[in-house]
Amino acid sequence: MTRTLAAAFRVHHDDSKDSDVALQNLKDGNIAMPPAVPAPPYRHAAPSGPWPWMDFEVDSAASTTVVDPSWRGYPQNQFGNWTPDQVGRSKMIEKCSVNKTSTIYWMDVRNNGIFASSNIGGKGNITVVGPEHESEDGFWDILQGERPDDIRVRSIFVDDLTPSVLRMLGTRYNIEPFFFTSSINWIPSRYQEAPIHNKGDHITVTLPFVRTLRKNSQSASTSLSLSQPLHSRNAQINTQAPFPMSDGNMLFIDLLAIHMVRGVKTSTVISYHPESTWCRTSAKRLHSLMQLVGGSVYWQKLFDKSKDPTFLFLAILWYALYAWDESFELLYKHLSELESRVLQTNNLELTRELHILQAHLLQYQSLLHNFEVSVQFIAKTHNPAMDSSNFSPEERKESKKLMETESENLLSEIDRLERRRAMLGNRLKNVMDLAFATVNIDDSRQTRKLTEATVRDSAAMKQISYLTMVFLPASFLASVFGMNVVEFNSGSLQTLGRYVEVTVSLTLFTIYIVVTLQTYSSFHDRNAPFLTRAVWPILTLWKIMHKRRGKTGKDMV
Repeated sequence: MTRTLAAAFRVHHDDSKDSDVALQNLKDGNIAMPPAVPAPPYRHAAPSGPWPWMDFEVDSAASTTVVDPSWRGYPQNQFGNWTPDQVGRSKMIEKCSVNKTSTIYWMDVRNNGIFASSNIGGKGNITVVGPEHESEDGFWDILQGERPDDIRVRSIFVDDLTPSVLRMLGTRYNIEPFFFTSSINWIPSRYQEAPIHNKGDHITVTLPFVRTLRKNSQSASTSLSLSQPLHSRNAQINTQAPFPMSDGNMLFIDLLAIHMVRGVKTSTVISYHPESTWCRTSAKRLHSLMQLVGGSVYWQKLFDKSKDPTFLFLAILWYALYAWDESFELLYKHLSELESRVLQTNNLELTRELHILQAHLLQYQSLLHNFEVSVQFIAKTHNPAMDSSNFSPEERKESKKLMETESENLLSEIDRLERRRAMLGNRLKNVMDLAFATVNIDDSRQTRKLTEATVRDSAAMKQISYLTMVFLPASFLASVFGMNVVEFNSGSLQTLGRYVEVTVSLTLFTIYIVVTLQTYSSFHDRNAPFLTRAVWPILTLWKIMHKRRGKTGKDMV
């Protein structure tokens, strides 16, 4: 089945301008550095949390704001616990306010399993809402319009969400605000809401994943500049930031934000793309890929056998798996190059690059785990609409079996990715050990050279000492016979005894001063007070006498 999906999800990298634009997704055609993804506040990820985006340091009070019952009052018109303060803290509306227009791409899956382009209001499958385009009231009428009876799933891919479009989608499909807040704030989440037996439910998955930005002919010079380690500018390793590789390619975190309203006769999938301008997946890109899925014979048969709309959800998740697989292919090449550089040189700067790569691999482990848990969530979350009398027991049984099979296929691929990530981690550890071993070997060589030089210097000093000993007797005799004392010089006023007396006294006084000023000596304890050090001769004599007395007592016993 993986080969079957390849035609739908493979990203072609050639020299054509169209393929570059499709991959980069930049409106002005320029290459831009994707910003670092914010650290997600996981506590605000699901409706089960009773205090969404609340400030515990401030006493919360019931909102006295009058709620507009129309779509303009979202989210309070549907979810009264979301006060304006919480909405403002989540930045749900604030981050959408920068967009002037919103582009919506439509796609339908018909009851016979055929993927078809929607014709919304006779204007095709693309709707632009904003000034000089479709008005807000016109778009609201589109959402309120009746669907044809032969549509099983209607997919809505949204680029550049504006506050008004957000409010209309949230009101029309009764979407929990957590879907928008998790998407905007890059919070991994998965949850089911409003399940009604025989009717349907809502399921949401917000999934960060890793994608590849390849260098191309248009961005050659820029890619070369990006190939330099970003972390060299800052001592902190930010695993949420893009990871540039030596060949000019780059790995960065992308996002899938999907909300599905599952019903008996028709269902709705909403795919929200909060930041499609930074080389990340846009609604246009995912919309075109889903149309290619409709051309797959395998998936056409799958949709023909089962009426469960959840299979479209699984098809979208395959896009993240293809992105992961491609990222690890490039990461393997990057690690191989690092290995060769470690073998050829002992540059300590390579160890920093290895540590940065190791930190990103640990981050990827967490993201892959989120991917696995999301697929398990889809597989285990039963669609209540399938319990309706519209579906026979045989259809339910067949649909359940197919869901288990397809989920297991996707989970096995995720397990393969995790094992490949673990292999890269083990190989990286081996390279790091090799780098440190190489540095230690070089240090040992340097130490050996220093030791050999020290031995040579010691031999030279020994020769000088031997030479000095030859002249020592002569120097001693010259000093003695040159003394100005009566015994050697009859005209002198000093005697040899006077010389010995002064020399011995001055020597003993010098020893006393040196020992007293030392904070550590064998004559007194470490860091002893100055007065204790000043009487060290007395203490030394006392210790000697006490030791002798003790020894004498033992001999007598």
